[in-house]
Amino acid sequence: MLKLTFARKLIAAAACAAAVIAPAHAAEKTYRLKLAETWPTNFGTFSVPAREMADLAEKMSNGRLKIEIDTANKHKSAFGVFDMVRAGQYDMGHSASYYWKGKVPNTLYFTTMPFGMTATEQYGWFYYGGGMELMQKVYEPFGLMSVPGGNTGVQMGGWFRKEITSVDDLKGLKMRIPGFAGEVLAKLGASPTNIAPGELYTSLERGTIDALEWVGPSMDLRMGFHKIAPFYYTGWHEPATELQFLINKKKFESLPEDLQQILLTAMKVSAYDMTINSHHVSAENWVTMKTEFPNVQVKDFPPEVVAALKKANDELLSEAAAADPLAKEILDSQASYLKQSRVWTDIGERAYLNSMAEE
Repeated sequence: MLKLTFARKLIAAAACAAAVIAPAHAAEKTYRLKLAETWPTNFGTFSVPAREMADLAEKMSNGRLKIEIDTANKHKSAFGVFDMVRAGQYDMGHSASYYWKGKVPNTLYFTTMPFGMTATEQYGWFYYGGGMELMQKVYEPFGLMSVPGGNTGVQMGGWFRKEITSVDDLKGLKMRIPGFAGEVLAKLGASPTNIAPGELYTSLERGTIDALEWVGPSMDLRMGFHKIAPFYYTGWHEPATELQFLINKKKFESLPEDLQQILLTAMKVSAYDMTINSHHVSAENWVTMKTEFPNVQVKDFPPEVVAALKKANDELLSEAAAADPLAKEILDSQASYLKQSRVWTDIGERAYLNSMAEE
């Protein structure tokens, strides 16, 4: 059973109250859905959204909507969630959109983009700047719906066995890094790869890879990467990593309208809760890391390296936009929203933080 925080208890109480004032549904049909996760069992923050969503949906529907969750340990296909939900083997999934870039390249833009939007900016784009409509345009041909499923915030740049002092150090580097950032590193001579979450530690330990990025303090310490790779770099590649709920569209449309809305609301609430929980746990774990693991060396990439990454990123964005009209539409929309939104971020949050730093 999901352990409820005070905030979640308030949400659950409201859901129970809604059920009490709508008793007419008590004798109605129960709808059962199955959800597949990319994550293994008990996988920290990433394991929370699907369970919270299922718990809220059941309570708000007065028990009419029940969702069974299978982790990757059970279905044995961490990167098969897209295909399983599309085929109807599962009704829903919880994963990350950029994992499907090999199948549908335009899916990768809906997780995060290097040097792109922060979590607040990206949520604004999704819900008020046309992002949701563009995401559905990508997933619609496959009989799928995609809904934001929780954000990690800014991710760390990764764990490295050796210090990165120049662009040359990236050449031949075997690194676990998904999404568009992997393409950026490949352009600079690295060898990016994607590895299922449950295999990351072993791959780093055995030297299959030289470096990896995962999330940040909210998830990384429990994985034990600091025992192998002492250099921990700050981020550039995933400023707002949004997970996703995948839904089989035909199955969703078969639900009564009220249950459709309940399901969407439960997903939105659980995504928001993961986002704030990620910040909270990262803050806690950062203190733990600095006190219990003082040998971890936190580094910024040298300016020369960041400039090369940014240049490669801009070139790849231009190539992607030129090659595909839908990619161009998505990238133009993101760039336009970022340009507008970042002005306020600078005037608001950056100015505030800068003023605090000057005290």
